[in-house]
This record gives sequence, C-alpha cells and structure tokens, in this order.
Amino acid sequence: MEPVKQIDIKENMKVSELIKEMSLSGVFGAGKLAKCADIFELMLKDKATIFLGAAGALVPAGMKNILIDLLGYVNVFVATGANLTHDLIEAIGHKHFQGNEHADDKKLNEKGIDRIYDVYMENKVYQDLEDFFDKHFDELKDITNIKEFLWKIGGFLDKKSILKTCYEKKIPIFCPGIADSGIGLMMNNKIMEGKEVKLKALEDLNEIIKISMDSKKKGVIYLGGGVPKNYIQQAMQFTSGADYGIQITLDRANTGGSSGAELKEGISWGKLNKDAKFVNLHCDVTIALPIIVAGLKEKIK
Repeated sequence: MEPVKQIDIKENMKVSELIKEMSLSGVFGAGKLAKCADIFELMLKDKATIFLGAAGALVPAGMKNILIDLLGYVNVFVATGANLTHDLIEAIGHKHFQGNEHADDKKLNEKGIDRIYDVYMENKVYQDLEDFFDKHFDELKDITNIKEFLWKIGGFLDKKSILKTCYEKKIPIFCPGIADSGIGLMMNNKIMEGKEVKLKALEDLNEIIKISMDSKKKGVIYLGGGVPKNYIQQAMQFTSGADYGIQITLDRANTGGSSGAELKEGISWGKLNKDAKFVNLHCDVTIALPIIVAGLKEKIK
C-alpha cells in the first residue's frame, strides 16, 4: 500500500507541480484529477486518436478559450448545439455576463435577459444571429454534412472561436443534436420561410465511425456527458473500444442516465476496452478543466 502524502503548497508553485502533489496524495477528488492529467498524457504519448465530447453550458461559463486550447491536442470534437451557438454568439460580437441565480426571472424576461444559472445573456443576440444566417444562407443551404456545415460557418468568422479553430485546423467537428440549438432554429426559420435546407442528420455518423475504426489507439474525454458522450461511445462500439478514458461530470450513475454512467459500464457494451486505462472524476468541469489544461500546457508543448 502506498501512503497518502499530505499535499504541500509551495510559493510560486506551478500548476503541474500542484497536480503532482495531488497525484502523490492519490485519493478522493484530488487523486482522481491528477489521474485525469496522467491519462491525458498517456493518450498523447501513445499517439491515440483523441475524441473530445463537450456538453453543458461550457462557453457561457467562460470555458471557450480552454476548449480551444484542448483542440490543440485532440483529433475529433463532438459538441452540443448549444455550446456551438454560444461560441458563435461571442464570435459575432456579443458577450455573456455575470449574473445572479437568485434573480427575479420575470423581471429578467421583461428586460430581455436570458439566464443560464448565474450567467446572463441579452436576448437581442438572436436578432444578430438571424442576420448572420440571412447573410450566409446561400452558402450554407446546399451543404448536407453537418461537419462541413460547421466548418463553413467557422470560415466566416474573424474572432477567436471554437468554430473558427476547427475550420482552420480541419478538426472534424460533429454536432448530432444541432436541431436542439439556436443554430438549428435559425436554419429551421429558413425552412418555415419555404426555403430548402439540405442538412442530413445521419450523414456524419459513418464518418466518426470510420475515424474510430481507422484508429489503432483511441482515447475519449467526456465533459459533462450528454449526447456528445453517447455519440462517441457509439463509434467506439465498432472497434475494440476506447483504450483510454477520462470523464468529468457531476451526474450520478444510479439514475441510469448516460451522463452519470461510469466509464467501466462501457466495457459491457464494447465501448471501452476491458484493459483500458480510465478515470471518472466527479467534479464541476469549470473547476477541474482549467487545472488539467494548465498543467498539460506546462508539461507538453
């Protein structure tokens, strides 16, 4: 048995050094967070194809630039339509604002303010979003593949964004729930106006499965679970499963939902290799992710 080392905090300590101390303590959340960093490094050293799934309100919570940093390490990105919509909203010039979860929502509604827990967003952003899709509709209407559709949107953008980064680096970006978002609503508005939109929901599925099947080693990172997690999990089933896994979520396993299911459950489905190295961290993504990525950036150039 290894003893639990008491964590020492030193002056001017680097984040990577703090994670090392957490690793030496080896238990509870600190030990699990350190293991996330270790397994991420193993994925990179093993040259695994890394699939990143991001759910939850990560962009409104200030995680956009950290996700962009992560895109420098991963090979495939699967996101909710909501995160991509909020990314696009910032890319066309709007902001998210610090708010109060105890606010009077009736008054916020009267003022045209939408609330995401303690984050505020002005409802008027949707008018500019509509104007954006009006301007570019002719270049988007005939695209059938959602990945190509999202790359095209990224190519229109000037400001730093997730969509722009995926376009520039040609990182495959999948969004199986795109209809469940502001982007989906904007394109549906065109259908309601009698215009034709050729996006096909199933066309991307074969592509992510092929990437999985063509990869000798595979690593998965799930931030919050949801549809992105399950979409990646499906692709793993066509192979021997993922070789490495990291999951950061606050959801619980005993409710039976995919978001809370521990990674080892995937072994029974063939989604995770029975010999895989993996870790489940029960933590707020907005706390754990900045620490893990900061440590990673210090150690791996």
